[in-house]
Amino acid sequence: MITSPDNPRVKQARALLEPKGRREQGRCLVEGVRLIEEAMRAGHSPALVFFTGQAQQNQRAAELLRAVEKLNVPAEELSPSLFGTLSDTVASQGVIAILPIPRVTLSLEAGLILVLDQIRDPGNLGTILRGSEAAGVSRVVLTPGCVDPWNPKVVRSGMGAHFRLPLVAAGSWAAVADLVGGRTVWVADARGATPYDAVDWTGPCALVIGGEAAGPSAEAEQLGTGRVMIPMAGPVESLNAAMAATVLVFEAARQRRHALSLR
Repeated sequence: MITSPDNPRVKQARALLEPKGRREQGRCLVEGVRLIEEAMRAGHSPALVFFTGQAQQNQRAAELLRAVEKLNVPAEELSPSLFGTLSDTVASQGVIAILPIPRVTLSLEAGLILVLDQIRDPGNLGTILRGSEAAGVSRVVLTPGCVDPWNPKVVRSGMGAHFRLPLVAAGSWAAVADLVGGRTVWVADARGATPYDAVDWTGPCALVIGGEAAGPSAEAEQLGTGRVMIPMAGPVESLNAAMAATVLVFEAARQRRHALSLR
């Protein structure tokens, strides 16, 4: 059992709690049995697993540790106090993995590309990624100013979407423009003139969702070819970023299903 905070493997893992460490190592921390299982099912093998004695008493966690052992992945038991320096959950299952951040091939998919503009709340970003995967979004592009998608809180909220949905963190708005590849770009805006269900989402297009407080940025407005809004029946002015994104991507999914049914 490892008890020292100066253990090299523990120090390496602790660095992954910060964006700088994740960028330098190209890895992230994934906590919890289900999330690690989801990553492995998607073909991503852990580089290292930490566990506590508590995990060995849980049948599902114990099965995961046996599966990891069969892959010849190093697994280290940590003291509860040392494990706590890596965990940010209230009721941890006692299992954390170091996983490589998936590499994305930069090709243009035929479906919807979702562009996230300064989404800073980890829970909102994770929820958006989960909904995007469920709705069949082909790629998610994060603009400068977004929270790091590999932040442990975002990964937890994404419920495994990170390991199946292509994610690209663009370093500039010029890179964003290249990634959307000349598509029609709709910017979600409560002041927009076009209702979301009046847009044809069946062809190659992109959707920009603005930040929680400020909405779409000036750069997003310049990139957009139209502004789309969600009509409100009551006095509510707008939805939060995660809710708005979910409504819009599922409308796009509905239209694509309908178009396929007519072929």
